[in-house]
Amino acid sequence: MGPDEHYQDIKRVISAMSGHASKINVIMPLLYQSRQHKRKSRESLDCAVALRELEKLKVNNIITYDVHDPSICNAIPYTSFNNVYPTKQILESLMNEYPDIENMLVISPNMGAIERARYYADLLRCDVGAFYKRRDLTKVVNGKNPIIEHAYIGSSVEGKNIIVVDDMISSGSSMLEVCEMLKERGAKNIYLAATFALFTEGTEIFQKAYEKGLFNKIYSTNASFIPQNIIESEWFELADISFTLAQIINDLHNKKSLHKYLSK
Repeated sequence: MGPDEHYQDIKRVISAMSGHASKINVIMPLLYQSRQHKRKSRESLDCAVALRELEKLKVNNIITYDVHDPSICNAIPYTSFNNVYPTKQILESLMNEYPDIENMLVISPNMGAIERARYYADLLRCDVGAFYKRRDLTKVVNGKNPIIEHAYIGSSVEGKNIIVVDDMISSGSSMLEVCEMLKERGAKNIYLAATFALFTEGTEIFQKAYEKGLFNKIYSTNASFIPQNIIESEWFELADISFTLAQIINDLHNKKSLHKYLSK
């Protein structure tokens, strides 16, 4: 079942309530069409349209995880929109395995993820750096402008333990290119952290990159489906958000504030 079918099922369930529910909360860890959030030409704003549909169905509260662009909530200014970050769960998973990590540097693989990287750096009390993707705007390959160059901005990575953080691993090619450049610059250990690990083009490139020593481990959550064979891979570590999600549901039921879950 694809995301469109899942979204249609959500609307069917809400419609089946026939207006009898006193309050409707929709928890959607991976927000539907969250990457189609910005209009650059004559194209649809799928995420905004979906949110407006839920609003018209009398949904009172929408809860999601690490949305690609938090400003999408402006599409529904009269409906509660809560964006939860799994940063602490990911860091706990990392520190449980590597408790004595020193000489740390947090890297953003692109300028869009810089705020997320800064928050990781604040928690770890370390420096932050970023890569700028220079793209060829004259070409479109697989729906995207191909990357010409990754330009690094920040302090030296030589001899450092690196955490590369982003909201999503899609095909993974961009993040692995960043790993290659960090290794070329003398990085010691590289850990990849992302809320959603989709692996849209399979995991073979990650297996090969791991065997080449480009990274030490990937840390991601179960906010999206991850096959068991990936979970059991030696290069992957799952940061389980199930307990936090259960706490959110319990607090909603008891009419408690969700503020403590909303910090990055």
